[in-house]
Amino acid sequence: MEANADEASPAERVRALCDRDGEASVAAGCAEILRSGSWADRDLLIVLGGRHALGEYARDEPARSDQDYWAPTWAARGLLYVWTDEAAPAVVAALRHEAWRVREMAAKVVATREIGSAGDVVAALADDPVPRVRAAAARALRVIGEAEHTSAALALAHDSDVQVRVRGEQALAGMSARLDRDLQQLEQPSGPRGLARP
Repeated sequence: MEANADEASPAERVRALCDRDGEASVAAGCAEILRSGSWADRDLLIVLGGRHALGEYARDEPARSDQDYWAPTWAARGLLYVWTDEAAPAVVAALRHEAWRVREMAAKVVATREIGSAGDVVAALADDPVPRVRAAAARALRVIGEAEHTSAALALAHDSDVQVRVRGEQALAGMSARLDRDLQQLEQPSGPRGLARP
């Protein structure tokens, strides 16, 4: 796999590894890296991270302290392409990761895999300081949000960042359709979100 790490998309690399090792094994490996943040599984991380991972392993010490978030980020991305329900707790926990890239990717997995148990944690990301995380949270709420998450979706639909607002409006529309309720007519937050964020 290492020779081809630079020649295919992440999805193609993961599919090829699944053909070789089996989906259950690859999904479990991704979940373990997401849980632990470990760089020990070099072969899997090179498949998940491609050229970037090869560069990290070329160092004397892979994943220097300011870059150690890449392993769980790549692992979460891997779960977009291969899945086991046993990975869900690791994904939900990753929504609280200190690195925004991990939170963003975990929210994307929540949306793709429709992890309903993540609803409350995803809703809390409406207050995340990073617009990309808030946008990913809105996308997830569109798919899994319940009535009790309406205030978060409304906040996202009135965010100071235009991309977040678009995703927030889509979240409200998707939730309204799924719940058969016009959530857009509920009380709106008092002002745009995100103005005080750095």
